[in-house]
Formats: sequence, C-alpha cells, structure tokens
Amino acid sequence: MVSGWAADCAERVLGIFEAQAPGDRRPRNAIGRARAFNRGELDVAEESRRRFRDGGAAREASDLAAKAAAKAVGQAAAISHMGAHALGAAAYAATAVSLVEPDSSDAAREEIHWQLEHMSPAVAPALRSLPAVGTNASGPLGPGLLARGILGTIIRDLQAGLANTQGQIRAEASTQEV
Repeated sequence: MVSGWAADCAERVLGIFEAQAPGDRRPRNAIGRARAFNRGELDVAEESRRRFRDGGAAREASDLAAKAAAKAVGQAAAISHMGAHALGAAAYAATAVSLVEPDSSDAAREEIHWQLEHMSPAVAPALRSLPAVGTNASGPLGPGLLARGILGTIIRDLQAGLANTQGQIRAEASTQEV
C-alpha cells in the first residue's frame, strides 16, 4: 500500500528525469517494480539488491530537478527495504517540482497537498506510525539527509498534514456519532 503511493508520487515527476535522459529506462522500470512489490509480486531481498545495482540514474543526472526526480524513484524503490522511504519519495518529488518552478513559492506546497489528497485510507495510518523526521536514532528518518534542508522541511510538512488529516477524521467520526 505505501509503496504504491510512493510510486504515484515519484511517477508524477518522472517526466522531469526523462526529459533530460530520454533513453534511460531505469527509473521507469523501478517504478514498475515498486508497483509490483505493492501487489505482492516481488521478493524483499531481491528488490533490496536490485535497487543498489540499478540506482545510478540520480548520480548520472546533471540537472538538479532531474536528479531529484530520479531520487524520488530511488526512494520509492527502497520501500521494499523500509517503508519510511515513502516519505523520502514524496519529499524528493516535491523538491523536483520546486526546482522546475523556481519562481513559484507554492510549487512544493501544492505537490505536498496533492500527495496528501491522493493517499489511500490504508496509507495514512501506516505513515502516521513512523517516527517524526529527525527524531529516530537511525533509519531513513534519522538525523541524516532526509531530516535536513528542504527534504526535512517537506517531510515535516507531510507529517503535519498527516496529523491534521487524522484530526479531521476524528472530528468527522464524532459528528457522525451524534
């Protein structure tokens, strides 16, 4: 479920990468594998090995937006290893959009809004169960790359949006009980 949402987030920015590297199918293939993993068709161990073998697209991209788009795909493909990478996929996707639209102060915020709106009812509680970015001693949401700079800000915004969504769900449920 989480890998499908992350693949959706990454696929929205895949065109940014493909515009720079139209012959490089690695990110598109990785999205396909993330979707197959989501459907239960792929093995966790094999996908973990494959993402390290096939992960060079971001390193080879010269354009920052294309690099961020490829990293979004890489994070989506990494979910088989650890679900917290879903927030990394979303953060890199929002970063890619903001790099493509540098004059729009709302680009990342609008992408975050889309991401929250297109989350299935099963994905939201799974993502809410993750530690707040930067508070975990290890893992992708630990004190490393995803907790700093624009990525950390975006993930904090996503996590705040998830918390607000939970509050809205509770409020709606209590008014329906009356």
